[in-house]
Amino acid sequence: MVRAKKISVADRIKENARDVYNKILKSQKPTMTAPVRSLSNVRYHVRKGYFEMLNKVKKRTLTVSTVKSFAQTLKMMSLSKELIETDDMATKREAYYISKNWGKAGFSEQTESDTIMDDVEAMFGVNREQLKFVPEEKGGDVAGKLVVIDTDSKGKRLRIDCTKFGSGAYSIPTDVENLKFQSKAKFILAIETAGMFQRLVKYDYWDRKNCILISMGGVPTRACRRFIRRLSDSLKISVYAFVDGDPYGYFNIYRTLKVGSGNAAHLNQYFCVPKVSFLGVTPQDVIDYKLPTHPLKEVDIKRAKDALKNDPFVKHHKSWQLAINQMLKMGVRVEQQAFAKHGLDFVVNKYLPAKLKNPSKFLP
Repeated sequence: MVRAKKISVADRIKENARDVYNKILKSQKPTMTAPVRSLSNVRYHVRKGYFEMLNKVKKRTLTVSTVKSFAQTLKMMSLSKELIETDDMATKREAYYISKNWGKAGFSEQTESDTIMDDVEAMFGVNREQLKFVPEEKGGDVAGKLVVIDTDSKGKRLRIDCTKFGSGAYSIPTDVENLKFQSKAKFILAIETAGMFQRLVKYDYWDRKNCILISMGGVPTRACRRFIRRLSDSLKISVYAFVDGDPYGYFNIYRTLKVGSGNAAHLNQYFCVPKVSFLGVTPQDVIDYKLPTHPLKEVDIKRAKDALKNDPFVKHHKSWQLAINQMLKMGVRVEQQAFAKHGLDFVVNKYLPAKLKNPSKFLP
């Protein structure tokens, strides 16, 4: 995933800690520098197709007011070094509980430890898996015309046929880097909700249309995004996203899948899927299909206006600006399941076939 460095991650951690130690011995104030992780520090690189980090950094200097966060960062680095050297791993939740042995440097809430973990990740320009920290959540579910080639703990090669799970599905593992794929599918459909995914599996949509269905389960995990990206690169087929018609679906889910996020801009090139395009649900779908809706909440309106003003991806694409303004003018949001108004088979037999006749008209 991230190209190997001449110096190992563990050695880089030791080098950084040694620099802090030497400065303290010289009665100097040690510092730690990490890139600013926000939309204000990224640009949308059109040719590459993802958010690229700019040069804003935040510097943490050891002072009376920063001593706790400074110590927590060093302890997190130490834990990572230990895990790397023992070839072990810890979930993000386990890392939080391990900190309970750190005395006053322990974390009160997991959100605190997650933030420090993200800072360490950004400091060294690696992903948290290289630091030997893994997420709790699974990567998503897959059904359809795909064979995944994996290995078990003893190194035995396994062929996993995603058409053979009956009413279930293949679960994407947290580490997808060594997987290989075989498929003659025509396209990949990434779906926001588990309910809509199950609906399409129930109607054997993947068999009818020779495709691969992936349930993102809300905001897709890194493993899910990396899995879709590797599928896209390996199979070289179209990828379409089918999410709720609201600002959360548009930006937190679709935009993150396509171009990444400001928070993880140092890794976007590995976890985004630049070739994905937006199938729906669009504001125009609400009109065309006379869908039942819900009023936009204040948080929806704020998220939409913020995107128009600050999101480099939205600011680049006029068609997205028009769609967002249309949604704001209509004042409504819509769920994928709203198509059930026209019958439980409407999405399979009417909506998706109509949409897929004109993929060139999909939002970018």
